[in-house]
Amino acid sequence: MQYVSTRGQSAPQSFSEILLGGLAPDGGLFLPAEYPRISGAELDAWRKLSYADLAFEVLKKFATDIPEADLRALTAKTYTAEVYRNVRAGEDAGQITPLRRLEERGGATVLLQALSNGPTLAFKDMAMQLLGNLFEYTLAKQHEELNIFGATSGDTGSAAEYAMRGKRGIRVFMLSPHKKMSAFQTAQMFSLQDPNIFNIAVEGVFDDCQDMVKAVSNDLEFKARQKIGTVNSINWARVVAQVVYYIRGYLAATTSNDQKVSFTVPSGNFGNICAGHIARMMGVPIDKLVAATNENDVLDEFFRTGVYRVRKSAETYHTSSPSMDISKASNFERFVFDLLDRDADRVRQLFRKVETEGGFDLSGRPGSDGDEFRKVAQYGFLSGKSVHRDRLATIRDVRESSGITIDTHTADGVKVAREHLTPGVTMIVLETALPAKFNETIREALGRDAERPAGFENIESLPQRFEVMPPDVERMKAFIAANTGL
Repeated sequence: MQYVSTRGQSAPQSFSEILLGGLAPDGGLFLPAEYPRISGAELDAWRKLSYADLAFEVLKKFATDIPEADLRALTAKTYTAEVYRNVRAGEDAGQITPLRRLEERGGATVLLQALSNGPTLAFKDMAMQLLGNLFEYTLAKQHEELNIFGATSGDTGSAAEYAMRGKRGIRVFMLSPHKKMSAFQTAQMFSLQDPNIFNIAVEGVFDDCQDMVKAVSNDLEFKARQKIGTVNSINWARVVAQVVYYIRGYLAATTSNDQKVSFTVPSGNFGNICAGHIARMMGVPIDKLVAATNENDVLDEFFRTGVYRVRKSAETYHTSSPSMDISKASNFERFVFDLLDRDADRVRQLFRKVETEGGFDLSGRPGSDGDEFRKVAQYGFLSGKSVHRDRLATIRDVRESSGITIDTHTADGVKVAREHLTPGVTMIVLETALPAKFNETIREALGRDAERPAGFENIESLPQRFEVMPPDVERMKAFIAANTGL
C-alpha cells in the first residue's frame, strides 16, 4: 500500500517510510492512496478474535511492507492484559476495551467504550503503546535512532513518554502549555526521570506548542539532521491503531452486520474521530459520527455551518476538559481531503488560507470557498458543544443513574451524544480518560475525590523535572540540538 499527501506534492511512500515522520515534505498529511475495504465475511470472522488478533488483521491492510509474522508479534506484544491492566472490577481484562451500558434513552441504548485501561489512564495509550513497539522494531531494522518531537494538551504527552521510556535509540522532547494541564496530568509527565525524556513547558496554549512542532517539521534540513519524528496524531500509524477500537466497539455492540451503531467522540485535534471516519470509509456499518467539543468549538462550528475558523491563542479557553483546549484541529485536513474528493490543489489552497486568513468557508454562500458542506451528511458527521456547567451536571447525572464516574471529556461526549440519539441505533460514547486525571472537577461535581488505580496515589508529590520556555522556534531547535549531540 502506498500513501499520498493531502497536498499532492510529495511522492507516494510505504507505511514504513512514513512511520517515523509526521507531516509530509509538502506540509500535508499522509493518507492511503485508497482505503482498504472490509467485507462482511471478514467482520463475521473478526467477531471471535482477541483484541491483539483484531489489531493484526486491521494493520496488515495498511502496513503491507512489514512481514505478517513480525506484525502479529508486535500486536501480540502490545495488546495484553498486563499492559492494559487498569480494568475495573468485574470486567474481563482480555477485552482491552470493554463496553459498559450507561442508559436507555430516546429509544436508543447508550454504551461507554472503556479506552483508558492503559498505563497512563487515557485513550492515547491504545495507539501509543503500539507506536512505541513499531518505532523500536523499525529503528532496529534500520540501525537508526529517533528524536520524537511532540506537543500535548494533556494526555498525548504522558502516553508517548510511557510508551517510549527506555526504548533503545529513542529520545522524546514533549511540549505542553505551562500550567494549563490538570495537576495529575502534569505530575504524570514531569515526574518521569528517564534520561531519554525531556519535558518542555511552553508559556502559551496548546496551539502554540502544536505550531512549533509543525514549524520544526517543515524545516526539512533540521528535521533530517536531528532525526526528528512525531507521535502527535498527525502520525498516520497512530490513527490506524485507533481504527481498531472502532471496529472492536462495533463488533461488541452488535450480533450481525446488518446492524448499525453510532459513535460520539470528544474532539479537539480531530485524530480520534478521524479514525472513526476511516473505519466507516472501510465499510464498518457506522451510522453517525458525532464530534463533541468543549468551549473551544471550532469543530462544532464547522459541522453546523461549514465555516472552519481557527482561534488565536488569546481566544482559546482554558477549560475543565483541558485535553480538548485546541483551536486548530491538525487532523481535520485528512477529512477535508476526502470531502473535496481528494482534490489536493484545493486542499493546499484552503490550508494556506488557514495560515494567512485564519480559516475557510465551504458553506456555499456567496463569496465562500466552496459548497462541500452540503456533502458532510454523506459522511455521517454531526456535532455538539458542552461547557463547564454541562460537564458538572452530566458527571452528577451519570453517577446517580448508573453508578459510573466519568471524566470531564467523556462527560462532554455523553452530553452531546444524548442530543443525537436515533431510536433503535446503539450509541457508543468513547471514554477519554479515567476521572482521577481530572480530580479537581470531579470533586467540584460530586463533592468527593475520584478513585485512583493502584500506583497513582501520591503522584503529585513526586519530584518533577521540566524546562520552561517561551514559544520560540529557534530556541527550541537549539535545545533539541544540545540534547541530542547530533
